[in-house]
Amino acid sequence: MPVKLEIRPIPAAHNQALRGRLLVWALAALCSASAVLSIAAAQAPPAPSARFVVVLDAAHGGDDFGGRLNGEAEKNFTLALSVRLRSLLAARGMQVVTTRESDTTIDLNRRAELANHANAQACLSLHATESGFGAHLFVSSLAPAQPARFAAWKTAQAAWVTRSLALAGTLNSALLHAGMTVSLARTALPAVDSMTCPAVVVEIAPESAQARDSGQQNQGTLDDPGYQARVAEALAAALLEWRTEGRP
Repeated sequence: MPVKLEIRPIPAAHNQALRGRLLVWALAALCSASAVLSIAAAQAPPAPSARFVVVLDAAHGGDDFGGRLNGEAEKNFTLALSVRLRSLLAARGMQVVTTRESDTTIDLNRRAELANHANAQACLSLHATESGFGAHLFVSSLAPAQPARFAAWKTAQAAWVTRSLALAGTLNSALLHAGMTVSLARTALPAVDSMTCPAVVVEIAPESAQARDSGQQNQGTLDDPGYQARVAEALAAALLEWRTEGRP
């Protein structure tokens, strides 16, 4: 016996109710999906911060005593300043590479190799002197050049001189803000000239002519812990500013 299929229209009231239920289900599904996405976002690990590496090159060391600073070897002052500055930078979230951690001899080529391998955003070569007062900043005298695929040894810094001058400007501002006298110059720098990163030689002298000529451990002399701390704080502030500015 044939079956007769009868199709009847759904009453308007029932149709409206059905649409309402479908809308509720759709909203519930959307809310559920949003909740899942929110949980996933909350559980996702934070994006890693940009890598910022600083190389601290404590000049001299081992058989190389450097200059004589009120009876002390320059190599001791540069190492002490490097250690103090390294701690300040690490506390500010910077990765620090040092060319030496003890009284060892490191030749100039090896210092450049360490800086280049670190792919650093800044390198400070730390020196000290009894000549003059305040801080002396030196940048390579190489003429600026375009970056090359293979940087030539002893002239590699040419591609970075402009950035090194900018770094020196940031250091100058921070040191002046700390109340120090600052001089800037450009000269041949055997180790720095082979570096492929912004690099500045920072030479620290007694804070003032009076401190320099006293011959005793008074305020502002190279062996004054307070003066050493102010120098390190100023250099750390400069590097923090360098990082904040997004310098390469």
